[in-house]
Amino acid sequence: MTSANGWSRRGLLAGASILTAGGIAAAKEDRLIEGVVILIDSNEPYVMGHAISYSANLARHFADRGARLLIEVVANGKGIDVFRADKTPLVEPLATLRQSLPNLSYSMCASSKAIAEAKERVSIPLISGASLVPFGIGRVVDLQLEGWACIHA
Repeated sequence: MTSANGWSRRGLLAGASILTAGGIAAAKEDRLIEGVVILIDSNEPYVMGHAISYSANLARHFADRGARLLIEVVANGKGIDVFRADKTPLVEPLATLRQSLPNLSYSMCASSKAIAEAKERVSIPLISGASLVPFGIGRVVDLQLEGWACIHA
């Protein structure tokens, strides 16, 4: 199966257990995880930093199992600051992470960007390697429907 961004995916088996509201429950062994989408909707530096840590740790976790995981970080609402070249405090860590993880992509909500541009009366530049998606939350749901796991940073 090929995703919207052109990656070929084979999926990963889910773990033996999952965390639910009531505790840990057995997962279906045949459930495939196509990738992980990490949603950022806050401009708090520690939240943006968590997304970087999550990406690196997930890649390492699955690499230790001999699998390569697709990861997409989606910025929505105030979270678009993470990929704003004029605001993010994380330009270097984001660039380094992308260079070390070829299966990582960054997406910014075009709707949130347009709202911020109208409010601030500026043109918002994106960091190198970030792309626009029409609606950040729509992108997250699309990926979940394709079998991706979701993490809210």
